Amino acid sequence: MSKAFVKETEHEEPDEEREPALPSAGKNYISLTGFTRLKAELKQLVEVERPEVVRTVSWAASNGDRSENGDYIYGKKRLREIDRRVRYLIKRLENAEVVRSAGRDTDQVFFGATVSVKNSSGKTRTLNILGADEADPAQGKVSWLSPVAKALLKAREGDTVTLRTPVGAEEIAIVEVRYEPLDTAH
Repeated sequence: MSKAFVKETEHEEPDEEREPALPSAGKNYISLTGFTRLKAELKQLVEVERPEVVRTVSWAASNGDRSENGDYIYGKKRLREIDRRVRYLIKRLENAEVVRSAGRDTDQVFFGATVSVKNSSGKTRTLNILGADEADPAQGKVSWLSPVAKALLKAREGDTVTLRTPVGAEEIAIVEVRYEPLDTAH
């Protein structure tokens, strides 16, 4: 078929939202706080945002010519975005396995740990090891699948582990391991 007959848009939308990769077992380990947050987002999208957008699109469609109707065009695009996010959240919640780690009494690093580490230059930082959907590196929240979490998992307070990065290997020392309620974690 000639390219002249194929409609192409400048910004193609992917069919599915880019998911954080999960191991082959497909377990989506997540904290109770993260699980609750995902469920609340799903509820908000399904019960509030989607019905509002459907009303707007319906109203805009009743106005006639849809080809230059901004409310209709934007509304349909937003509806696709919402539906894509809803499918994504449903899939993530179906595979979710909630891990309750607050109050655990060990100096070993597992899911849910708040870990203070010191690098070779003496800089200390605090990391929370959480689920892939909860990761926010700027806030010190790293996925349990990330290279830094993989290096830390099962190590103990006082251990030094090797973090392999694209820049090279770095030695980091585990200064403190604690398990606290995640709402108050750094």
